Amino acid sequence: VQLVQSGAELRNPGASVKVSCKASGYTFTEYYIDWVRQAPGQGLEWMGRIDPEDGHTKYAQKFQGRVTFTQDTSTNTVYAELSSLRSEDTAVYYCARSPGPTRVDYWGQGTQVTVSS
Repeated sequence: VQLVQSGAELRNPGASVKVSCKASGYTFTEYYIDWVRQAPGQGLEWMGRIDPEDGHTKYAQKFQGRVTFTQDTSTNTVYAELSSLRSEDTAVYYCARSPGPTRVDYWGQGTQVTVSS
């Protein structure tokens, strides 16, 4: 199982960023993908999840209205787009495979997103 994420991003405040997570080594539609971030000096923060089978999403309340998860089953890739970026969104963003509501078993390598003017 591998989850390979896109590379580091630098954005200005107010911009948007889209991070990809390409899955391989398992049946893509049989597991949720969770998105989690970790800001400098902070713990892990769950952002939400997507069901690649049907695109159904669940977002943490903090991010509702600002984050969008999508999937492309032709390439086994999920995407997380975060808009209206602010400096507090500077973090490493991870995708993780989830076999159940409160578990993850494989992680992507992380994508550094830096928001700075």
